[in-house]
Amino acid sequence: MCLAIPGKILEIDPAAKPLMGTVSFAGIQKRVCIEWVPEVKVGDYVLVHVGFAISTIDEHEALETLRLLAEMGHLAKDLSGEDPAGPPKSEGQKHRRSP
Repeated sequence: MCLAIPGKILEIDPAAKPLMGTVSFAGIQKRVCIEWVPEVKVGDYVLVHVGFAISTIDEHEALETLRLLAEMGHLAKDLSGEDPAGPPKSEGQKHRRSP
């Protein structure tokens, strides 16, 4: 399964080849290849998969998707008692069965 995450274009570097931009993912900023969406402008939202913007997305849909992803993270934490963004379990913990 693949997952594309919505992000907001903060900056575009027109001199970069391929075309690159700075994208904010709920406050985390990353450089992303925007070559496949050359029509994008600062302030637009894009769907990003493995460092490549693959399409544009409207702001309402982007914010709703980010809200749902955050909700899923909270649900995972509630169900497991662990922070899904926290450190991975050790090898021994992965294979233990509950009594």
